Amino acid sequence: MHAEFRAPRRRARVHEEFVAPLPVSRSPEERSHFRAELINQHVLVCDPEHIQKIYNQGYFGKGVLSRARPDHNISDQWEQHQGLLLPVVSQSRYEELLRWAGASLSAQGLDEDAVNQTLLSLSQPVKMEDVRREGGEGEDGQRGKEPAAGGGACPHQKRQRRGSEVGAEAKKSSRLFVEVDHEPPPTPPPKPHPKPNSDPDPDPDPGSDPDPDPLVPGPGFVLLVPDGEVCGGVREVRRTPISVPEYLQLSLEEAFFLVYSLGCLSVYLNQEPLSVIQLWRKFRSLRPDFVCSFSAYQHCRSRGWVPKGGGGAKYGVDLMLYRKGPPFYHASYSVVVERADDAFRGSPLRPFSWRSLAALSRITSNVSKELMLCYIIFPADQSEAELDSPACLSRLKVQEVIVSRWVSSKERAEQEDF
Repeated sequence: MHAEFRAPRRRARVHEEFVAPLPVSRSPEERSHFRAELINQHVLVCDPEHIQKIYNQGYFGKGVLSRARPDHNISDQWEQHQGLLLPVVSQSRYEELLRWAGASLSAQGLDEDAVNQTLLSLSQPVKMEDVRREGGEGEDGQRGKEPAAGGGACPHQKRQRRGSEVGAEAKKSSRLFVEVDHEPPPTPPPKPHPKPNSDPDPDPDPGSDPDPDPLVPGPGFVLLVPDGEVCGGVREVRRTPISVPEYLQLSLEEAFFLVYSLGCLSVYLNQEPLSVIQLWRKFRSLRPDFVCSFSAYQHCRSRGWVPKGGGGAKYGVDLMLYRKGPPFYHASYSVVVERADDAFRGSPLRPFSWRSLAALSRITSNVSKELMLCYIIFPADQSEAELDSPACLSRLKVQEVIVSRWVSSKERAEQEDF
């Protein structure tokens, strides 16, 4: 029985344009170079500019606070207020953010009086002239704009300088807003509403914007509205009590592909860059099956697919393959990665029974995808010592097998047609 190859299903609403992926070959002078940090067994990209370029050019990684695209903001609703685009926050939500900011300041060693004074200064209404001045053109001549993701330094870098900075900044109450890490304080923050992968930039009514290039002062200010007010009511501009930066989390396979295959990323551990060999051995120690998973990932990328590992967990597979990227098409294939020798013998990474394979095939078919078994074939004479270097990838072979569910009634109907 021949496998049925379905055309990729295009998403109904696409709100973004396709950007060419990161180039495979460029001269060292022209090659983009990004930085990531290996923190607690996770690879995080912290620089906002690097985050956007890595995600937009190939859809690598996902936002740690977002469903996919790293575009988390303090509010899902934005509104034009006297020519400025500001996030809208209700009174109850703002009070909760103040409580969270107070818990964060207390955990950093500030006494109760300093915390109360800081929170009081934060909660005062701000004049629009101050908002324009602080969010507009600064000393370097750059216009203030909404940060697309993150706040610059990684969490461990912030902790090193926070103790001295917070005390000094508490005195400068007119410019303070509290930065917190992703480690939750005693009172957890309200969870943001999940956004679809293809959400546009948060602009509630772009057609009514009188200014084609509005000034966006960023996370330092919010538009406070009374609870239950949708339109009308008294609106005040306040300072943002907290700033939770958005980072881009890369899987181990994505990070090593950017380092080894594209040469556009450096991964740092404790402020020291890791060489390719060091990174390979580190990832192997974190994931025993890393050789197989990266071989499958690199194979799929070289065929023009966009493999994503996070979405495969809910379907019981290792990878989901997208044409162009998740914002444009639904996943076409659900991929299970298996290890085998050149005689297709060996201990499989995921032993299947007929019952479990039939169940997985049925689930995949019900979500309009095809099940693919991706066999990573190891030479029989390859030693374990050879696997300690990425040079072993040149000796591995990849074999794809499409699993198709046989339906007896459909088979009889096709035979009767003849």
